Amino acid sequence: MRSLPLTLVARILPVAVLAVAGVAMTTPGSGDSDDTRPQAADASSTPSAADPTEDGSGIAPDGGGGGASTAGRFSKPPAQACTALPAAQVKKLVPGAKTSGNELKSSDLNRRSGCSWHALDGFDYRWLDISFDVTGRAPAGSGDPVSGLGDKATVSDKLTSDDDQQVREAVVTVRKDNATIVATYNGGDFESHKAPSSKVVRDGAISAAKNALSALDE
Repeated sequence: MRSLPLTLVARILPVAVLAVAGVAMTTPGSGDSDDTRPQAADASSTPSAADPTEDGSGIAPDGGGGGASTAGRFSKPPAQACTALPAAQVKKLVPGAKTSGNELKSSDLNRRSGCSWHALDGFDYRWLDISFDVTGRAPAGSGDPVSGLGDKATVSDKLTSDDDQQVREAVVTVRKDNATIVATYNGGDFESHKAPSSKVVRDGAISAAKNALSALDE
């Protein structure tokens, strides 16, 4: 059985710290990959990010001044966001992760909720998170259109590299009535130093977004 080199342990340790803190990798509801995606050169050198919010929550606070969510079809997000994805899907996208996931922190669970999963399987790291926002004011996504998903959906992916270690991340943003769903999927292999293909991360994020969207109607 191979043991992890010290350099790899140093890379992965910050991931555990972020998970315990319930910090989201990306700002839910944002599709601007250039502004919100961390470079591989970030302090942790892993496909995770510093807290994107001002109040330390995993989900960004409402920029519209608070109050009740905008009137629409969906009055609340799923109360238990980690149950939005089937266990089989979590096992496929994030091998080795606990299917129970980590609920993302939110200042108002009546308007926003989310969940994340991450694991290191051998030397292959994967991160997946989903978020729900029913305020009707979440930023629209950007990227390539995704047909047959909500009222409007986009997908984008970005490859970053630091010290020959590649990380690729895909972000899917789905709008349906007053609800916005964001699915983020990324990873990298710490042995080969290669990232998964654009198709792999895009397909993974899209499949997660589809199940997350179905959870809104349950």
